[in-house]
Parts: sequence; C-alpha cells; structure tokens
Amino acid sequence: MKIVFLGTGSMQPTRERNLSSIYFNHDSEHILFDCGEGTQRQMKIAEIKATNLTRVFLSHFHADHVLGLGGMLRNLDANQYNKTLYVYGPEGLKKFFDNMVHSAYYGNGINVKLMEFKDEDNIDCGKFTIEITKLNHSVPSYGFVIQEKDKRKINLEYTSKFRLTKNPILGELQKGNDIVWEGKKITVSKGTKLVKGKRLGIIWDTEECTGCLKIGKDADLLICESTFSDNESDKAKEYKHLTSKQAANIARRSKAKRLVLTHFSQRYKKLDELKKEAQTIFKNTECAEDFKEIEI
Repeated sequence: MKIVFLGTGSMQPTRERNLSSIYFNHDSEHILFDCGEGTQRQMKIAEIKATNLTRVFLSHFHADHVLGLGGMLRNLDANQYNKTLYVYGPEGLKKFFDNMVHSAYYGNGINVKLMEFKDEDNIDCGKFTIEITKLNHSVPSYGFVIQEKDKRKINLEYTSKFRLTKNPILGELQKGNDIVWEGKKITVSKGTKLVKGKRLGIIWDTEECTGCLKIGKDADLLICESTFSDNESDKAKEYKHLTSKQAANIARRSKAKRLVLTHFSQRYKKLDELKKEAQTIFKNTECAEDFKEIEI
C-alpha cells in the first residue's frame, strides 16, 4: 500500500498546506480519499497521473473536502479518460454531483458511477476491501478502513523438497488448493504460509466517538484528523473536531501501531506542539505534510 498526502490543511489552504486529500495506490487501484480544492495541481506536483484514478471516496460534503472534484473531472475529460470513475459518498451524493457539474461548463463529461454508502458498508476492491464507518461531525461524516486481504506465500523451503520452486501449478496452492506434483500430494497447510493483510484506518472530520475506535482497531497505520492542539479543546468541541491528544488517545485505545496526524488548522504555522502533545500519549506519532509518502 502506498499513501501520498496531497493536502493536510483544514478549512483554508496555507502556503505550506493544501486542503484535504489522500492518494492511495494498491496494485491497479488508484484512489482519492477526499478531493479538496487544488488537488489536481497537487497531483501534478507529486507526478501522480490523474487518468490512473479508479475511485474517489468523499467522507462528507464540507467544502474543504470536496471542491476539488469538479476540476478533477474536467481534467480527466480533457485528457481522454476512458474508464469508469466510481465516486462514493454519503446520502445526497447525486444532488451534490449534479450541482457541481452544472455549476460551470463541463464539456462532454466522462463515465462516472455514483455510489451512496452508509455505515458498515464494505466495498470489495479485489485485493482489499474498504469498510465505511460513521463518525460524529456537524454534518454526516464517515471514515474508512482499508483492509488488505490475507494472502498465501509459497513455502519454498518445503516445496523445494519436491524440486518445485517455479511452476504455474504453485498458483493453485496460493488459491488454497492442494496439488499433486510428480505423484506426490502437497497440501496447502505445508506448502504455503498465510500472510495477514495490512490494515489502514482514515479518520476524517469528527469528534471522539465509537467509530474512531473501530477504524483504529489494530491498524498498521492510522491517519487521523488533528485540527486543534490541546489548548484549543473548547474550539474542537464546538466544531466537532479532534485535538492532537484525542487523536493519540484513539490510537492508544484502539491498539494502532502507528499514528499520522493531519487536517491541521491554519493557525498552526509549525506542528511541533501538536506532535509533542500526541507523543505524551502515543509515542509512535508523526505529523503529515503535503507530499509525504508512506508505504506499508
């Protein structure tokens, strides 16, 4: 799994931070999680081809998370995008989409399939699934769990005893089927090792809620909004956002392995304060910055 932070700010862009968007790549899937204003430019800087996109997930319809989608669609149209783009979002997605594409001249358009989701939906993307979890914000808002499917790795130490190290028949073992090679049976249990899939959680705009813990549970990487410092906890409560300490507490309680904070208020020129606050609760914490790349 590869993640690129295309925007790590909230509400307003700054010189250092664009508005919210995360690019995710696994095999042939190229996905945007939210698409704040300016995302298509950020993709060009990061040398990510927009025409590779396969899906877009919108967590909620606040402007700083969605206003880049219209420009992105126009970009794809101008560059002869020839696939179907799947766009997922909360209830009201069709109305939002219609308003967006008719707010300016759109051209011939591209093939877009709209998919409204709800809490606990689980979307199969081939080698991984994306689980939808409801959060608690000022408008309906959702977070995501990307769960890589478990896979079988060939136990070459065992299969080599049968002089079998490279052959298409090994694919059957990886599918979970016993095989017969040169008259001898090789079982899945001995011929393969089960490798547990990686788990990535994304918590966008919310206050503390049970959905946060569900998303963070045993995550190899938890990406979590951290709009305010602990000193601004009153504002976080008023606007239904998280502080750095609250994000860290979610990571600790849900037994995540690694925490990356994002979605920072424009009031913070530097992020040292938020990082230090979080690390008092969850040591393995870092702050995202635009164009930061992570592979898990």
